[in-house]
Amino acid sequence: MNDVANIATALPRLAAERPEAVALQVPEGTQGGKPRYLPMTYAELDRASDEIARGLTAIGVGPGVRTALMVKPSREFFALVFGLFKAGAVPVMIDPGIGLKHLKTCLGEAQPTAFIGIPAAHVARLLFGWAKATLRVHVTVGPRLFWGGTTLKAVRARGQAAGQGPFMAPTKPTDMAAILFTSGSTGVPKGVEYQHRHFLAQVDLIRDAYGIQPGEVDLPTFPLFALFDPALGMTTVIPKMDFTRPAKVDPEHLFDIARRFGATNMFGSPAVLNTVGRHVQRTGAKLDTLRRVISAGAPVPGPIMQRFLDGLPPDAQVHTPYGATENLPVATLDSGAILGETWAASERGAGVCVGHPVAPNDVRVIRITDEPIAEWRADLEVPVGQMGEITVLGPTTTERYFGRDESTAQAKIRHADGRLRHRMGDVGYLDAQGRIWFCGRKSHRVQAAHGDMYPVACELPFNTHPAVFRSALVGVGAPGAQIPVLIIEREPEAPKIPFEALVPELKAIAAKFAHTRVIEHFLEHGPFPVDIRHNAKINRPLLAQWAATKGIA
Repeated sequence: MNDVANIATALPRLAAERPEAVALQVPEGTQGGKPRYLPMTYAELDRASDEIARGLTAIGVGPGVRTALMVKPSREFFALVFGLFKAGAVPVMIDPGIGLKHLKTCLGEAQPTAFIGIPAAHVARLLFGWAKATLRVHVTVGPRLFWGGTTLKAVRARGQAAGQGPFMAPTKPTDMAAILFTSGSTGVPKGVEYQHRHFLAQVDLIRDAYGIQPGEVDLPTFPLFALFDPALGMTTVIPKMDFTRPAKVDPEHLFDIARRFGATNMFGSPAVLNTVGRHVQRTGAKLDTLRRVISAGAPVPGPIMQRFLDGLPPDAQVHTPYGATENLPVATLDSGAILGETWAASERGAGVCVGHPVAPNDVRVIRITDEPIAEWRADLEVPVGQMGEITVLGPTTTERYFGRDESTAQAKIRHADGRLRHRMGDVGYLDAQGRIWFCGRKSHRVQAAHGDMYPVACELPFNTHPAVFRSALVGVGAPGAQIPVLIIEREPEAPKIPFEALVPELKAIAAKFAHTRVIEHFLEHGPFPVDIRHNAKINRPLLAQWAATKGIA
């Protein structure tokens, strides 16, 4: 097993070293009006995933078999994921909240041979014809009704009958390990091919970047992040929540389980931090055990970060890794540096500083173009301080999108030695200290007559107004002659004033900065449309469509 490249190899090692250590605390049922948590040790998780791997292999779900997995976060979910890894199969992971149309498109592209899901997922699969041309094996987690196939219980029984002891397919570093779909913030989600080496590199980079130690307790509000926990030697405490609506998380529940299990680490999107931080502000509650909070999915605004920090111990930090499904982590910065050094510049329109690249990532900023770039050339780079597209080459840089050759060509640049550099699709720049400043998505830039305008850099000055929760810069009209329009989402806890009275104050902010002075049109919108995964990425294209109906010319 020593020469096998597979994130699941951490399980048998931990099961041998610390068999009774708790790997998972998962809510199942209620007790005394609160979610009841049942522990699962490393030995139990290792044994369950061995049985599943052996059973899946026996029914044809072995090395290289793409397997759609639609199971809610649970003991079964984690045992299945690691069972699939051990079998050498390729789990296909898609956010269920992306919508039925996108789900059908994504599963059609992934062409899975096997489908493992809860009963509701199987009903939807049949009703909407998901991947019906390629599916051959069906496994139900829970009671199986009229759709045939087998059950997870039967798979485990078959695995138990087939043998005992460790099971691990001889996977290589460059073998496909999984297909993880992007959040779809810029269109239909794309399936990113992960090789086993990418997962292993991510574990190393995350451990080293944040000093994570075995024995820590993690509270992840995004379940896929929890898959790293066993490889990091952490205990995972799964909150009782709707993972497709993280902004609706119950802060009291998070506080309760953080204290009950002594959580030292938490992963949450900016939407989670906003919800919990407002609870801290109202109640004075404290998350006394946390030492580290990792927040990703979108930039964390300074005020949201400060409110959340007010509920943490004095030495705790919020860390904001920068990256994407295709390449994570790229860079990172902590709350001390953000609030103490960079946020003041952000509020003046400098963009959001996301920190120095995480070693050994090589980050370069190239001139902005919407065309593919096949080969790397030195003259693609722009000077320090100049706006361009952020690119990265490193050990977690994935190589392609599954079934999306055109998207792959748009996103990858080949170096002379064969390695591929990923184009992040983000605009920004490097400062004199080598830090990355993020200024928005390339596809969201406003292509005005006087030149391009970058959303995040333009929006942040307006977000300083006490009546503004967040804003979105969009363009109305044809690219190259777009009219910049700033759309406002009100701060819900601020005194309500007429929008007509707010506009002159917004125009006064616009006049302060050279890059915002041309903004003359302001609109008010209710809660912004955001992504399902993190509830934090603003859907600017949808807002642009809405703004185009307002008669701006």
